[in-house]
This record gives sequence, structure tokens and C-alpha cells, in this order.
Amino acid sequence: MWVPLVENNEQNSHGADFFVKKNLHNIFEKGENIDVILLACTHYPLLQEKIEEYRPVGVKLISQGEIVAKSLADYLNRHPEVENRSSNNIQLLFYTTDSTEDFDNHAAMFYGEPVRSRHLNL
Repeated sequence: MWVPLVENNEQNSHGADFFVKKNLHNIFEKGENIDVILLACTHYPLLQEKIEEYRPVGVKLISQGEIVAKSLADYLNRHPEVENRSSNNIQLLFYTTDSTEDFDNHAAMFYGEPVRSRHLNL
């Protein structure tokens, strides 16, 4: 249920509170030895504040985004030749095979600013 909440821009709604609280309760009801929640979906960090609000005290919250970013930084530090092969003329292009309007609205939530995609026919 968390993905549809985010995709419908409902992550700050009362419905999000309801489902996050209910789902976390169901998870922790299954075992008291759970000590970590891993947000292993790109959508879940947008619910992170709600998850933190309803997670039990002492349970650590880890976002896959942080893990991926640290891993990429480590890789780039170990492979400086990547920078030499990269262009310094930054241009971001977004392509989607779906609706550009839908993609732009969802991507802007993650990217933090407006996105303008191009449709790609496959």
C-alpha cells in the first residue's frame, strides 16, 4: 500500500498515517527481535518521517538511498579514471515509455524540482 500512497502524492495524508502505522504494527507483531527497518524501495524514503514516527523505540531505520550513495562515492573514489572519461557539460535528459505528465509529476517528487521528460516509443 505504501507505493500507491507515494505515487498518488498521498504521503502526507491521514491515509498514509493509517497504513504506515497499521503495517508497522503488523510487522512488529510477528516478532520482537526485529531491530532494523530497511527502506529497500525508492518510494519508501518519501514516507520516512511517518515511518520514524510509528517505529518502535530502538529500531534502526536504514534507507537504501544512503547505502547506494555511499557505495557509489566509494566506487568513484577508488576509480578516479571515471571522472576523466566524464563530461563536465552536464545535461540531464529524462525519457519515459509511459505518460510524460505522469512521469514528470512523480519524478519531481524524487528529484526535488520540476522535471520535463520526453516520450520514447519502443
